[in-house]
Amino acid sequence: MKKLNVMMLALTLFAVIGMQAQEDMETKTSKFNIMAFGGIGYGIMDNDNAPNYNMNSNTGDLLLNYRVHSKFGVATGVGFNQLSGNGFNTVGNFYHERLLVRIPLLFTFDRQVADKFSIVGHFGPYAQNVFKDEYSFNAATIEDIYDGWNFGFQVGLGFVYQIEPHFGIGINYTGQSDFTKLETRNNQVFGDEQKLKNLNTFGLILQFNL
Repeated sequence: MKKLNVMMLALTLFAVIGMQAQEDMETKTSKFNIMAFGGIGYGIMDNDNAPNYNMNSNTGDLLLNYRVHSKFGVATGVGFNQLSGNGFNTVGNFYHERLLVRIPLLFTFDRQVADKFSIVGHFGPYAQNVFKDEYSFNAATIEDIYDGWNFGFQVGLGFVYQIEPHFGIGINYTGQSDFTKLETRNNQVFGDEQKLKNLNTFGLILQFNL
């Protein structure tokens, strides 16, 4: 009888310890998730000394999100924005291509609205750098007219279907506008300041729960 009681006590302790370990593991793994989203869209290149022109955009973000609360979190990572469009200035007509690398700091939210369906979103500032910049005029192609860093603000809203507990997929909207300007390098070829505004993209979002 005593052996049976000891065994029952030991099994109970093991069960409690196992449940606690599982809860700790679930709590630990549920704190982080990875979000990847991207899309296509368009924005406006706002110039000081030349006419504004439209830019097509292919954009993507890869973020690590830390859940401060079950519905709210903080995320950061890296984003890319590939721009292309036609315009003209004092030098002439051109085709403009630019690649930007973006580092955001975002506040996130995740709210379940139905079984396996949730609304996710984010908003916050970013810093971005010109990784590649190319203007193709009629007579020549000139690179790196603009360089350096600037800052802006982005928002996003997505609708996610949870395929299984650790993976979800859905559709996503992202809006972005710069609030500081990029400058030409030592007035190379032409002198101007510009920023990207009213960038709107639509695409896919992937969510991985760690």
